[in-house]
Amino acid sequence: MNPTGVYRAQPMAAAISLAMMTMGAAQAQAVEPAQPQPAVAQAPAATPAAEAAKAPAAAAKAEAASTDGNKAAAPARVGDDGVKLERIVITGTSTARSKMKQSVSVSSLSAEDLTSAPAASASELLRSVPGVRSESTGGESNANLTVRGVPLSAGGSRYVQFQEDGLPVLLVGDISFGTADTFVRADYFTGSVDVVRGGSASTMATNSPGGLINFISETGKLGGGSLGYSTGLTYRQQRADFGVSLKLGERTYGYVGGFQRVGEGVRNTDMNVESGGQVRMSLTHELGRGGYVRATIKHLNDRTPTFMPVPVNVVNGQVQAISGVDPRTAFFINSNWPHDVVRDSSGQLLVTRPADGMRAKSDSFGVEARVNFDNGISVTNRFRLARNSGRFIAPFPAGGQPTDYLGSVPVFSAHLFNTSLDDLGNQFNDLRVQKQFELGESRRLTLTGGLFSGEQRIFQTWYWNRYNVELTDSGARLFDNNGNVTTTSVTQGSTWGYCCMRHQETTINALAPYAAVTFDAGPLSIDASARHDRQRLSGFWVGGNADNTAYDPSSLVVIANRTSAPSYSVGANYELNKDLAVFARLSRGVSWASPDRTIVDAGNKLAASGAAEIAINRTQQIEAGVKYRRPGLNAAATVFSARTEEDGGVEVTTRQYLKNDFRSNGVEGEVQWNLGALRLLGGLTLTDAKITGGSNIGNKPRRQPKLTWQLSPTYVAGPVELGAQIVSTGDSYTQNDNTVKLPGFTVVNAFVNYEVTQGLTFSLGVNNLFDKIGFTEGEAQNNGCCTPGGTPVYVARSINGRSAKATLRYSF
Repeated sequence: MNPTGVYRAQPMAAAISLAMMTMGAAQAQAVEPAQPQPAVAQAPAATPAAEAAKAPAAAAKAEAASTDGNKAAAPARVGDDGVKLERIVITGTSTARSKMKQSVSVSSLSAEDLTSAPAASASELLRSVPGVRSESTGGESNANLTVRGVPLSAGGSRYVQFQEDGLPVLLVGDISFGTADTFVRADYFTGSVDVVRGGSASTMATNSPGGLINFISETGKLGGGSLGYSTGLTYRQQRADFGVSLKLGERTYGYVGGFQRVGEGVRNTDMNVESGGQVRMSLTHELGRGGYVRATIKHLNDRTPTFMPVPVNVVNGQVQAISGVDPRTAFFINSNWPHDVVRDSSGQLLVTRPADGMRAKSDSFGVEARVNFDNGISVTNRFRLARNSGRFIAPFPAGGQPTDYLGSVPVFSAHLFNTSLDDLGNQFNDLRVQKQFELGESRRLTLTGGLFSGEQRIFQTWYWNRYNVELTDSGARLFDNNGNVTTTSVTQGSTWGYCCMRHQETTINALAPYAAVTFDAGPLSIDASARHDRQRLSGFWVGGNADNTAYDPSSLVVIANRTSAPSYSVGANYELNKDLAVFARLSRGVSWASPDRTIVDAGNKLAASGAAEIAINRTQQIEAGVKYRRPGLNAAATVFSARTEEDGGVEVTTRQYLKNDFRSNGVEGEVQWNLGALRLLGGLTLTDAKITGGSNIGNKPRRQPKLTWQLSPTYVAGPVELGAQIVSTGDSYTQNDNTVKLPGFTVVNAFVNYEVTQGLTFSLGVNNLFDKIGFTEGEAQNNGCCTPGGTPVYVARSINGRSAKATLRYSF
């Protein structure tokens, strides 16, 4: 809503269009870099040198218009182009151009999509973007995510890079217990999120052959701000958000924003397991010719619950809930589980709180600058230093009731994943030099050269104790083997072969030169790019002794290795007319699994020492698409084909080394249709995927549904806006052996916004309106732990049950 009561795209409604809400009407008005125009008779013709000098400044202004915050200069109306095909895209591309001219599949989420929707996290909202598979059932973070055509690996986002303002959050996307979304929170400081599937992402960033998700911050240039307060209606949570622009001079401005919250979260417990927040700030000073200097700071200290798989049954080859354990609400952490005693990185005993769940700390400082010169050259540099740390604590059902348990109350065997993220800090720099040549007759040649460099630390300490946990979804107690209530572990355990006391310190130094050439000739745009990633790994790994009372010096593994690989991408886009464009692209990219999955966990000491190569995952994608618009209707479709050679490493929970080849073909489609006050946004992804190498050849890749679709209707009646977000996922297999299925499910989120008065809006949102069970992953856990009758135990993770919250927001 807006002060005048005229329609402006809101929460989830814009979540699944081709470009989905951009950063406001001001961005929608952004135009392409100025094309040469014929000189009038009264003025001398511009020289090629003069035109070349103007080009970088024009491009800079267009680029700035796409990243200058989310405040609209004028409200959008029903019937307007909500897809915003003229919005300038810079994420995952070498040249700032409109979506209509880019040969990539890209969608955008607005700030209101992220902060007003009932979705519990940014990763959960990404489920509504066509072509994105986001298993956001782990809580605020710890999501498993990939894009169409690319397999979902051991965990995290191996093939998709999370970015903040164009730089990686973490260099590696599948670090065990330390995924990139751990250190990302969407709040009023987030201006928008760009989601690139495939395209030139493989050459514009490291470890991103599948795509990029870029969280773009507000800058404050357009002024304004918001204050918000929300409260859970079906659960205990209080949250305050703010975002305020700063006007410090004629060419100097800034933005400050953040949030603070406290509560138990959406799953019932008798403790506050949510506590913390973040604050961020940016300051920008504009230079001449479209240049600028911007500094950003971020402080994140947040604690949220982590939701793990729960015990389930397998009936007729399908996962089903068991009596007494509701997978939508089950949460075994409460006051009956007050502490967990572990050993830290130095081997000393340490008392930790299971209620801490996922603890994320991040302090970062960044500087971004762009300078445009008279000779047609522009230089852009992005730098960020981040100190990241935290802890991951969550109970994983490692088996059924132990055979030596003598109690009468049913229990299951749980390993408490207690992992200290000692240091996941990093330092990144991306320097890019670009020169544009105006060739006349609407032709332009753009040359780009860049150098990415950085350091990523992966320092972790694991120590996992085993407990007998009561088999109930609420108020669970701990028991010893005699059936007595206790608060201590039964034993450290050997369910995974004494894997679970370890300390590792790995440092990755990365260097990646890249280059791109782009040729524009009227309606035709052609681009080609290449990248060569080089990485140097150093550090060590050490495990515990037989009884896990100290580290074992004989287990020490020294890490010293180098690895490198090239990537390339070639694409073309042709505008048949101003409302119809077609594109095609061929890309080949690479990614490296986290060292904790490949070098050490697999016992590969040859790779650690440099005597053998570090495994590389390779992906090749071919895609072709069409973009179409007319008044009230916008549509896009992309046909894709992907081949992935995965040598990915160990999966923590199954203890399997995953090495497979995959083939995937399919189509993704998106549409927006305005019918007066009714607006429909929809999308679907149809995928035919097979395993073509390794074990299980001919089977379907795990957790890969054939069909997913999304639909978001919104209706405006005066000061009231009604809307829903419907996401449907088809059946899929839990594992590559294709023996157990995850049933398909459809989840509906709904909201209503009411404009109380000018600038003041009340919102009511309901997540999972019909309280559906939706399993997103599952696996057997029968490594020596079974039910008393000897039946292997199965575990699975579901979406949360129904929850509702209310928000009051004032915008100015």
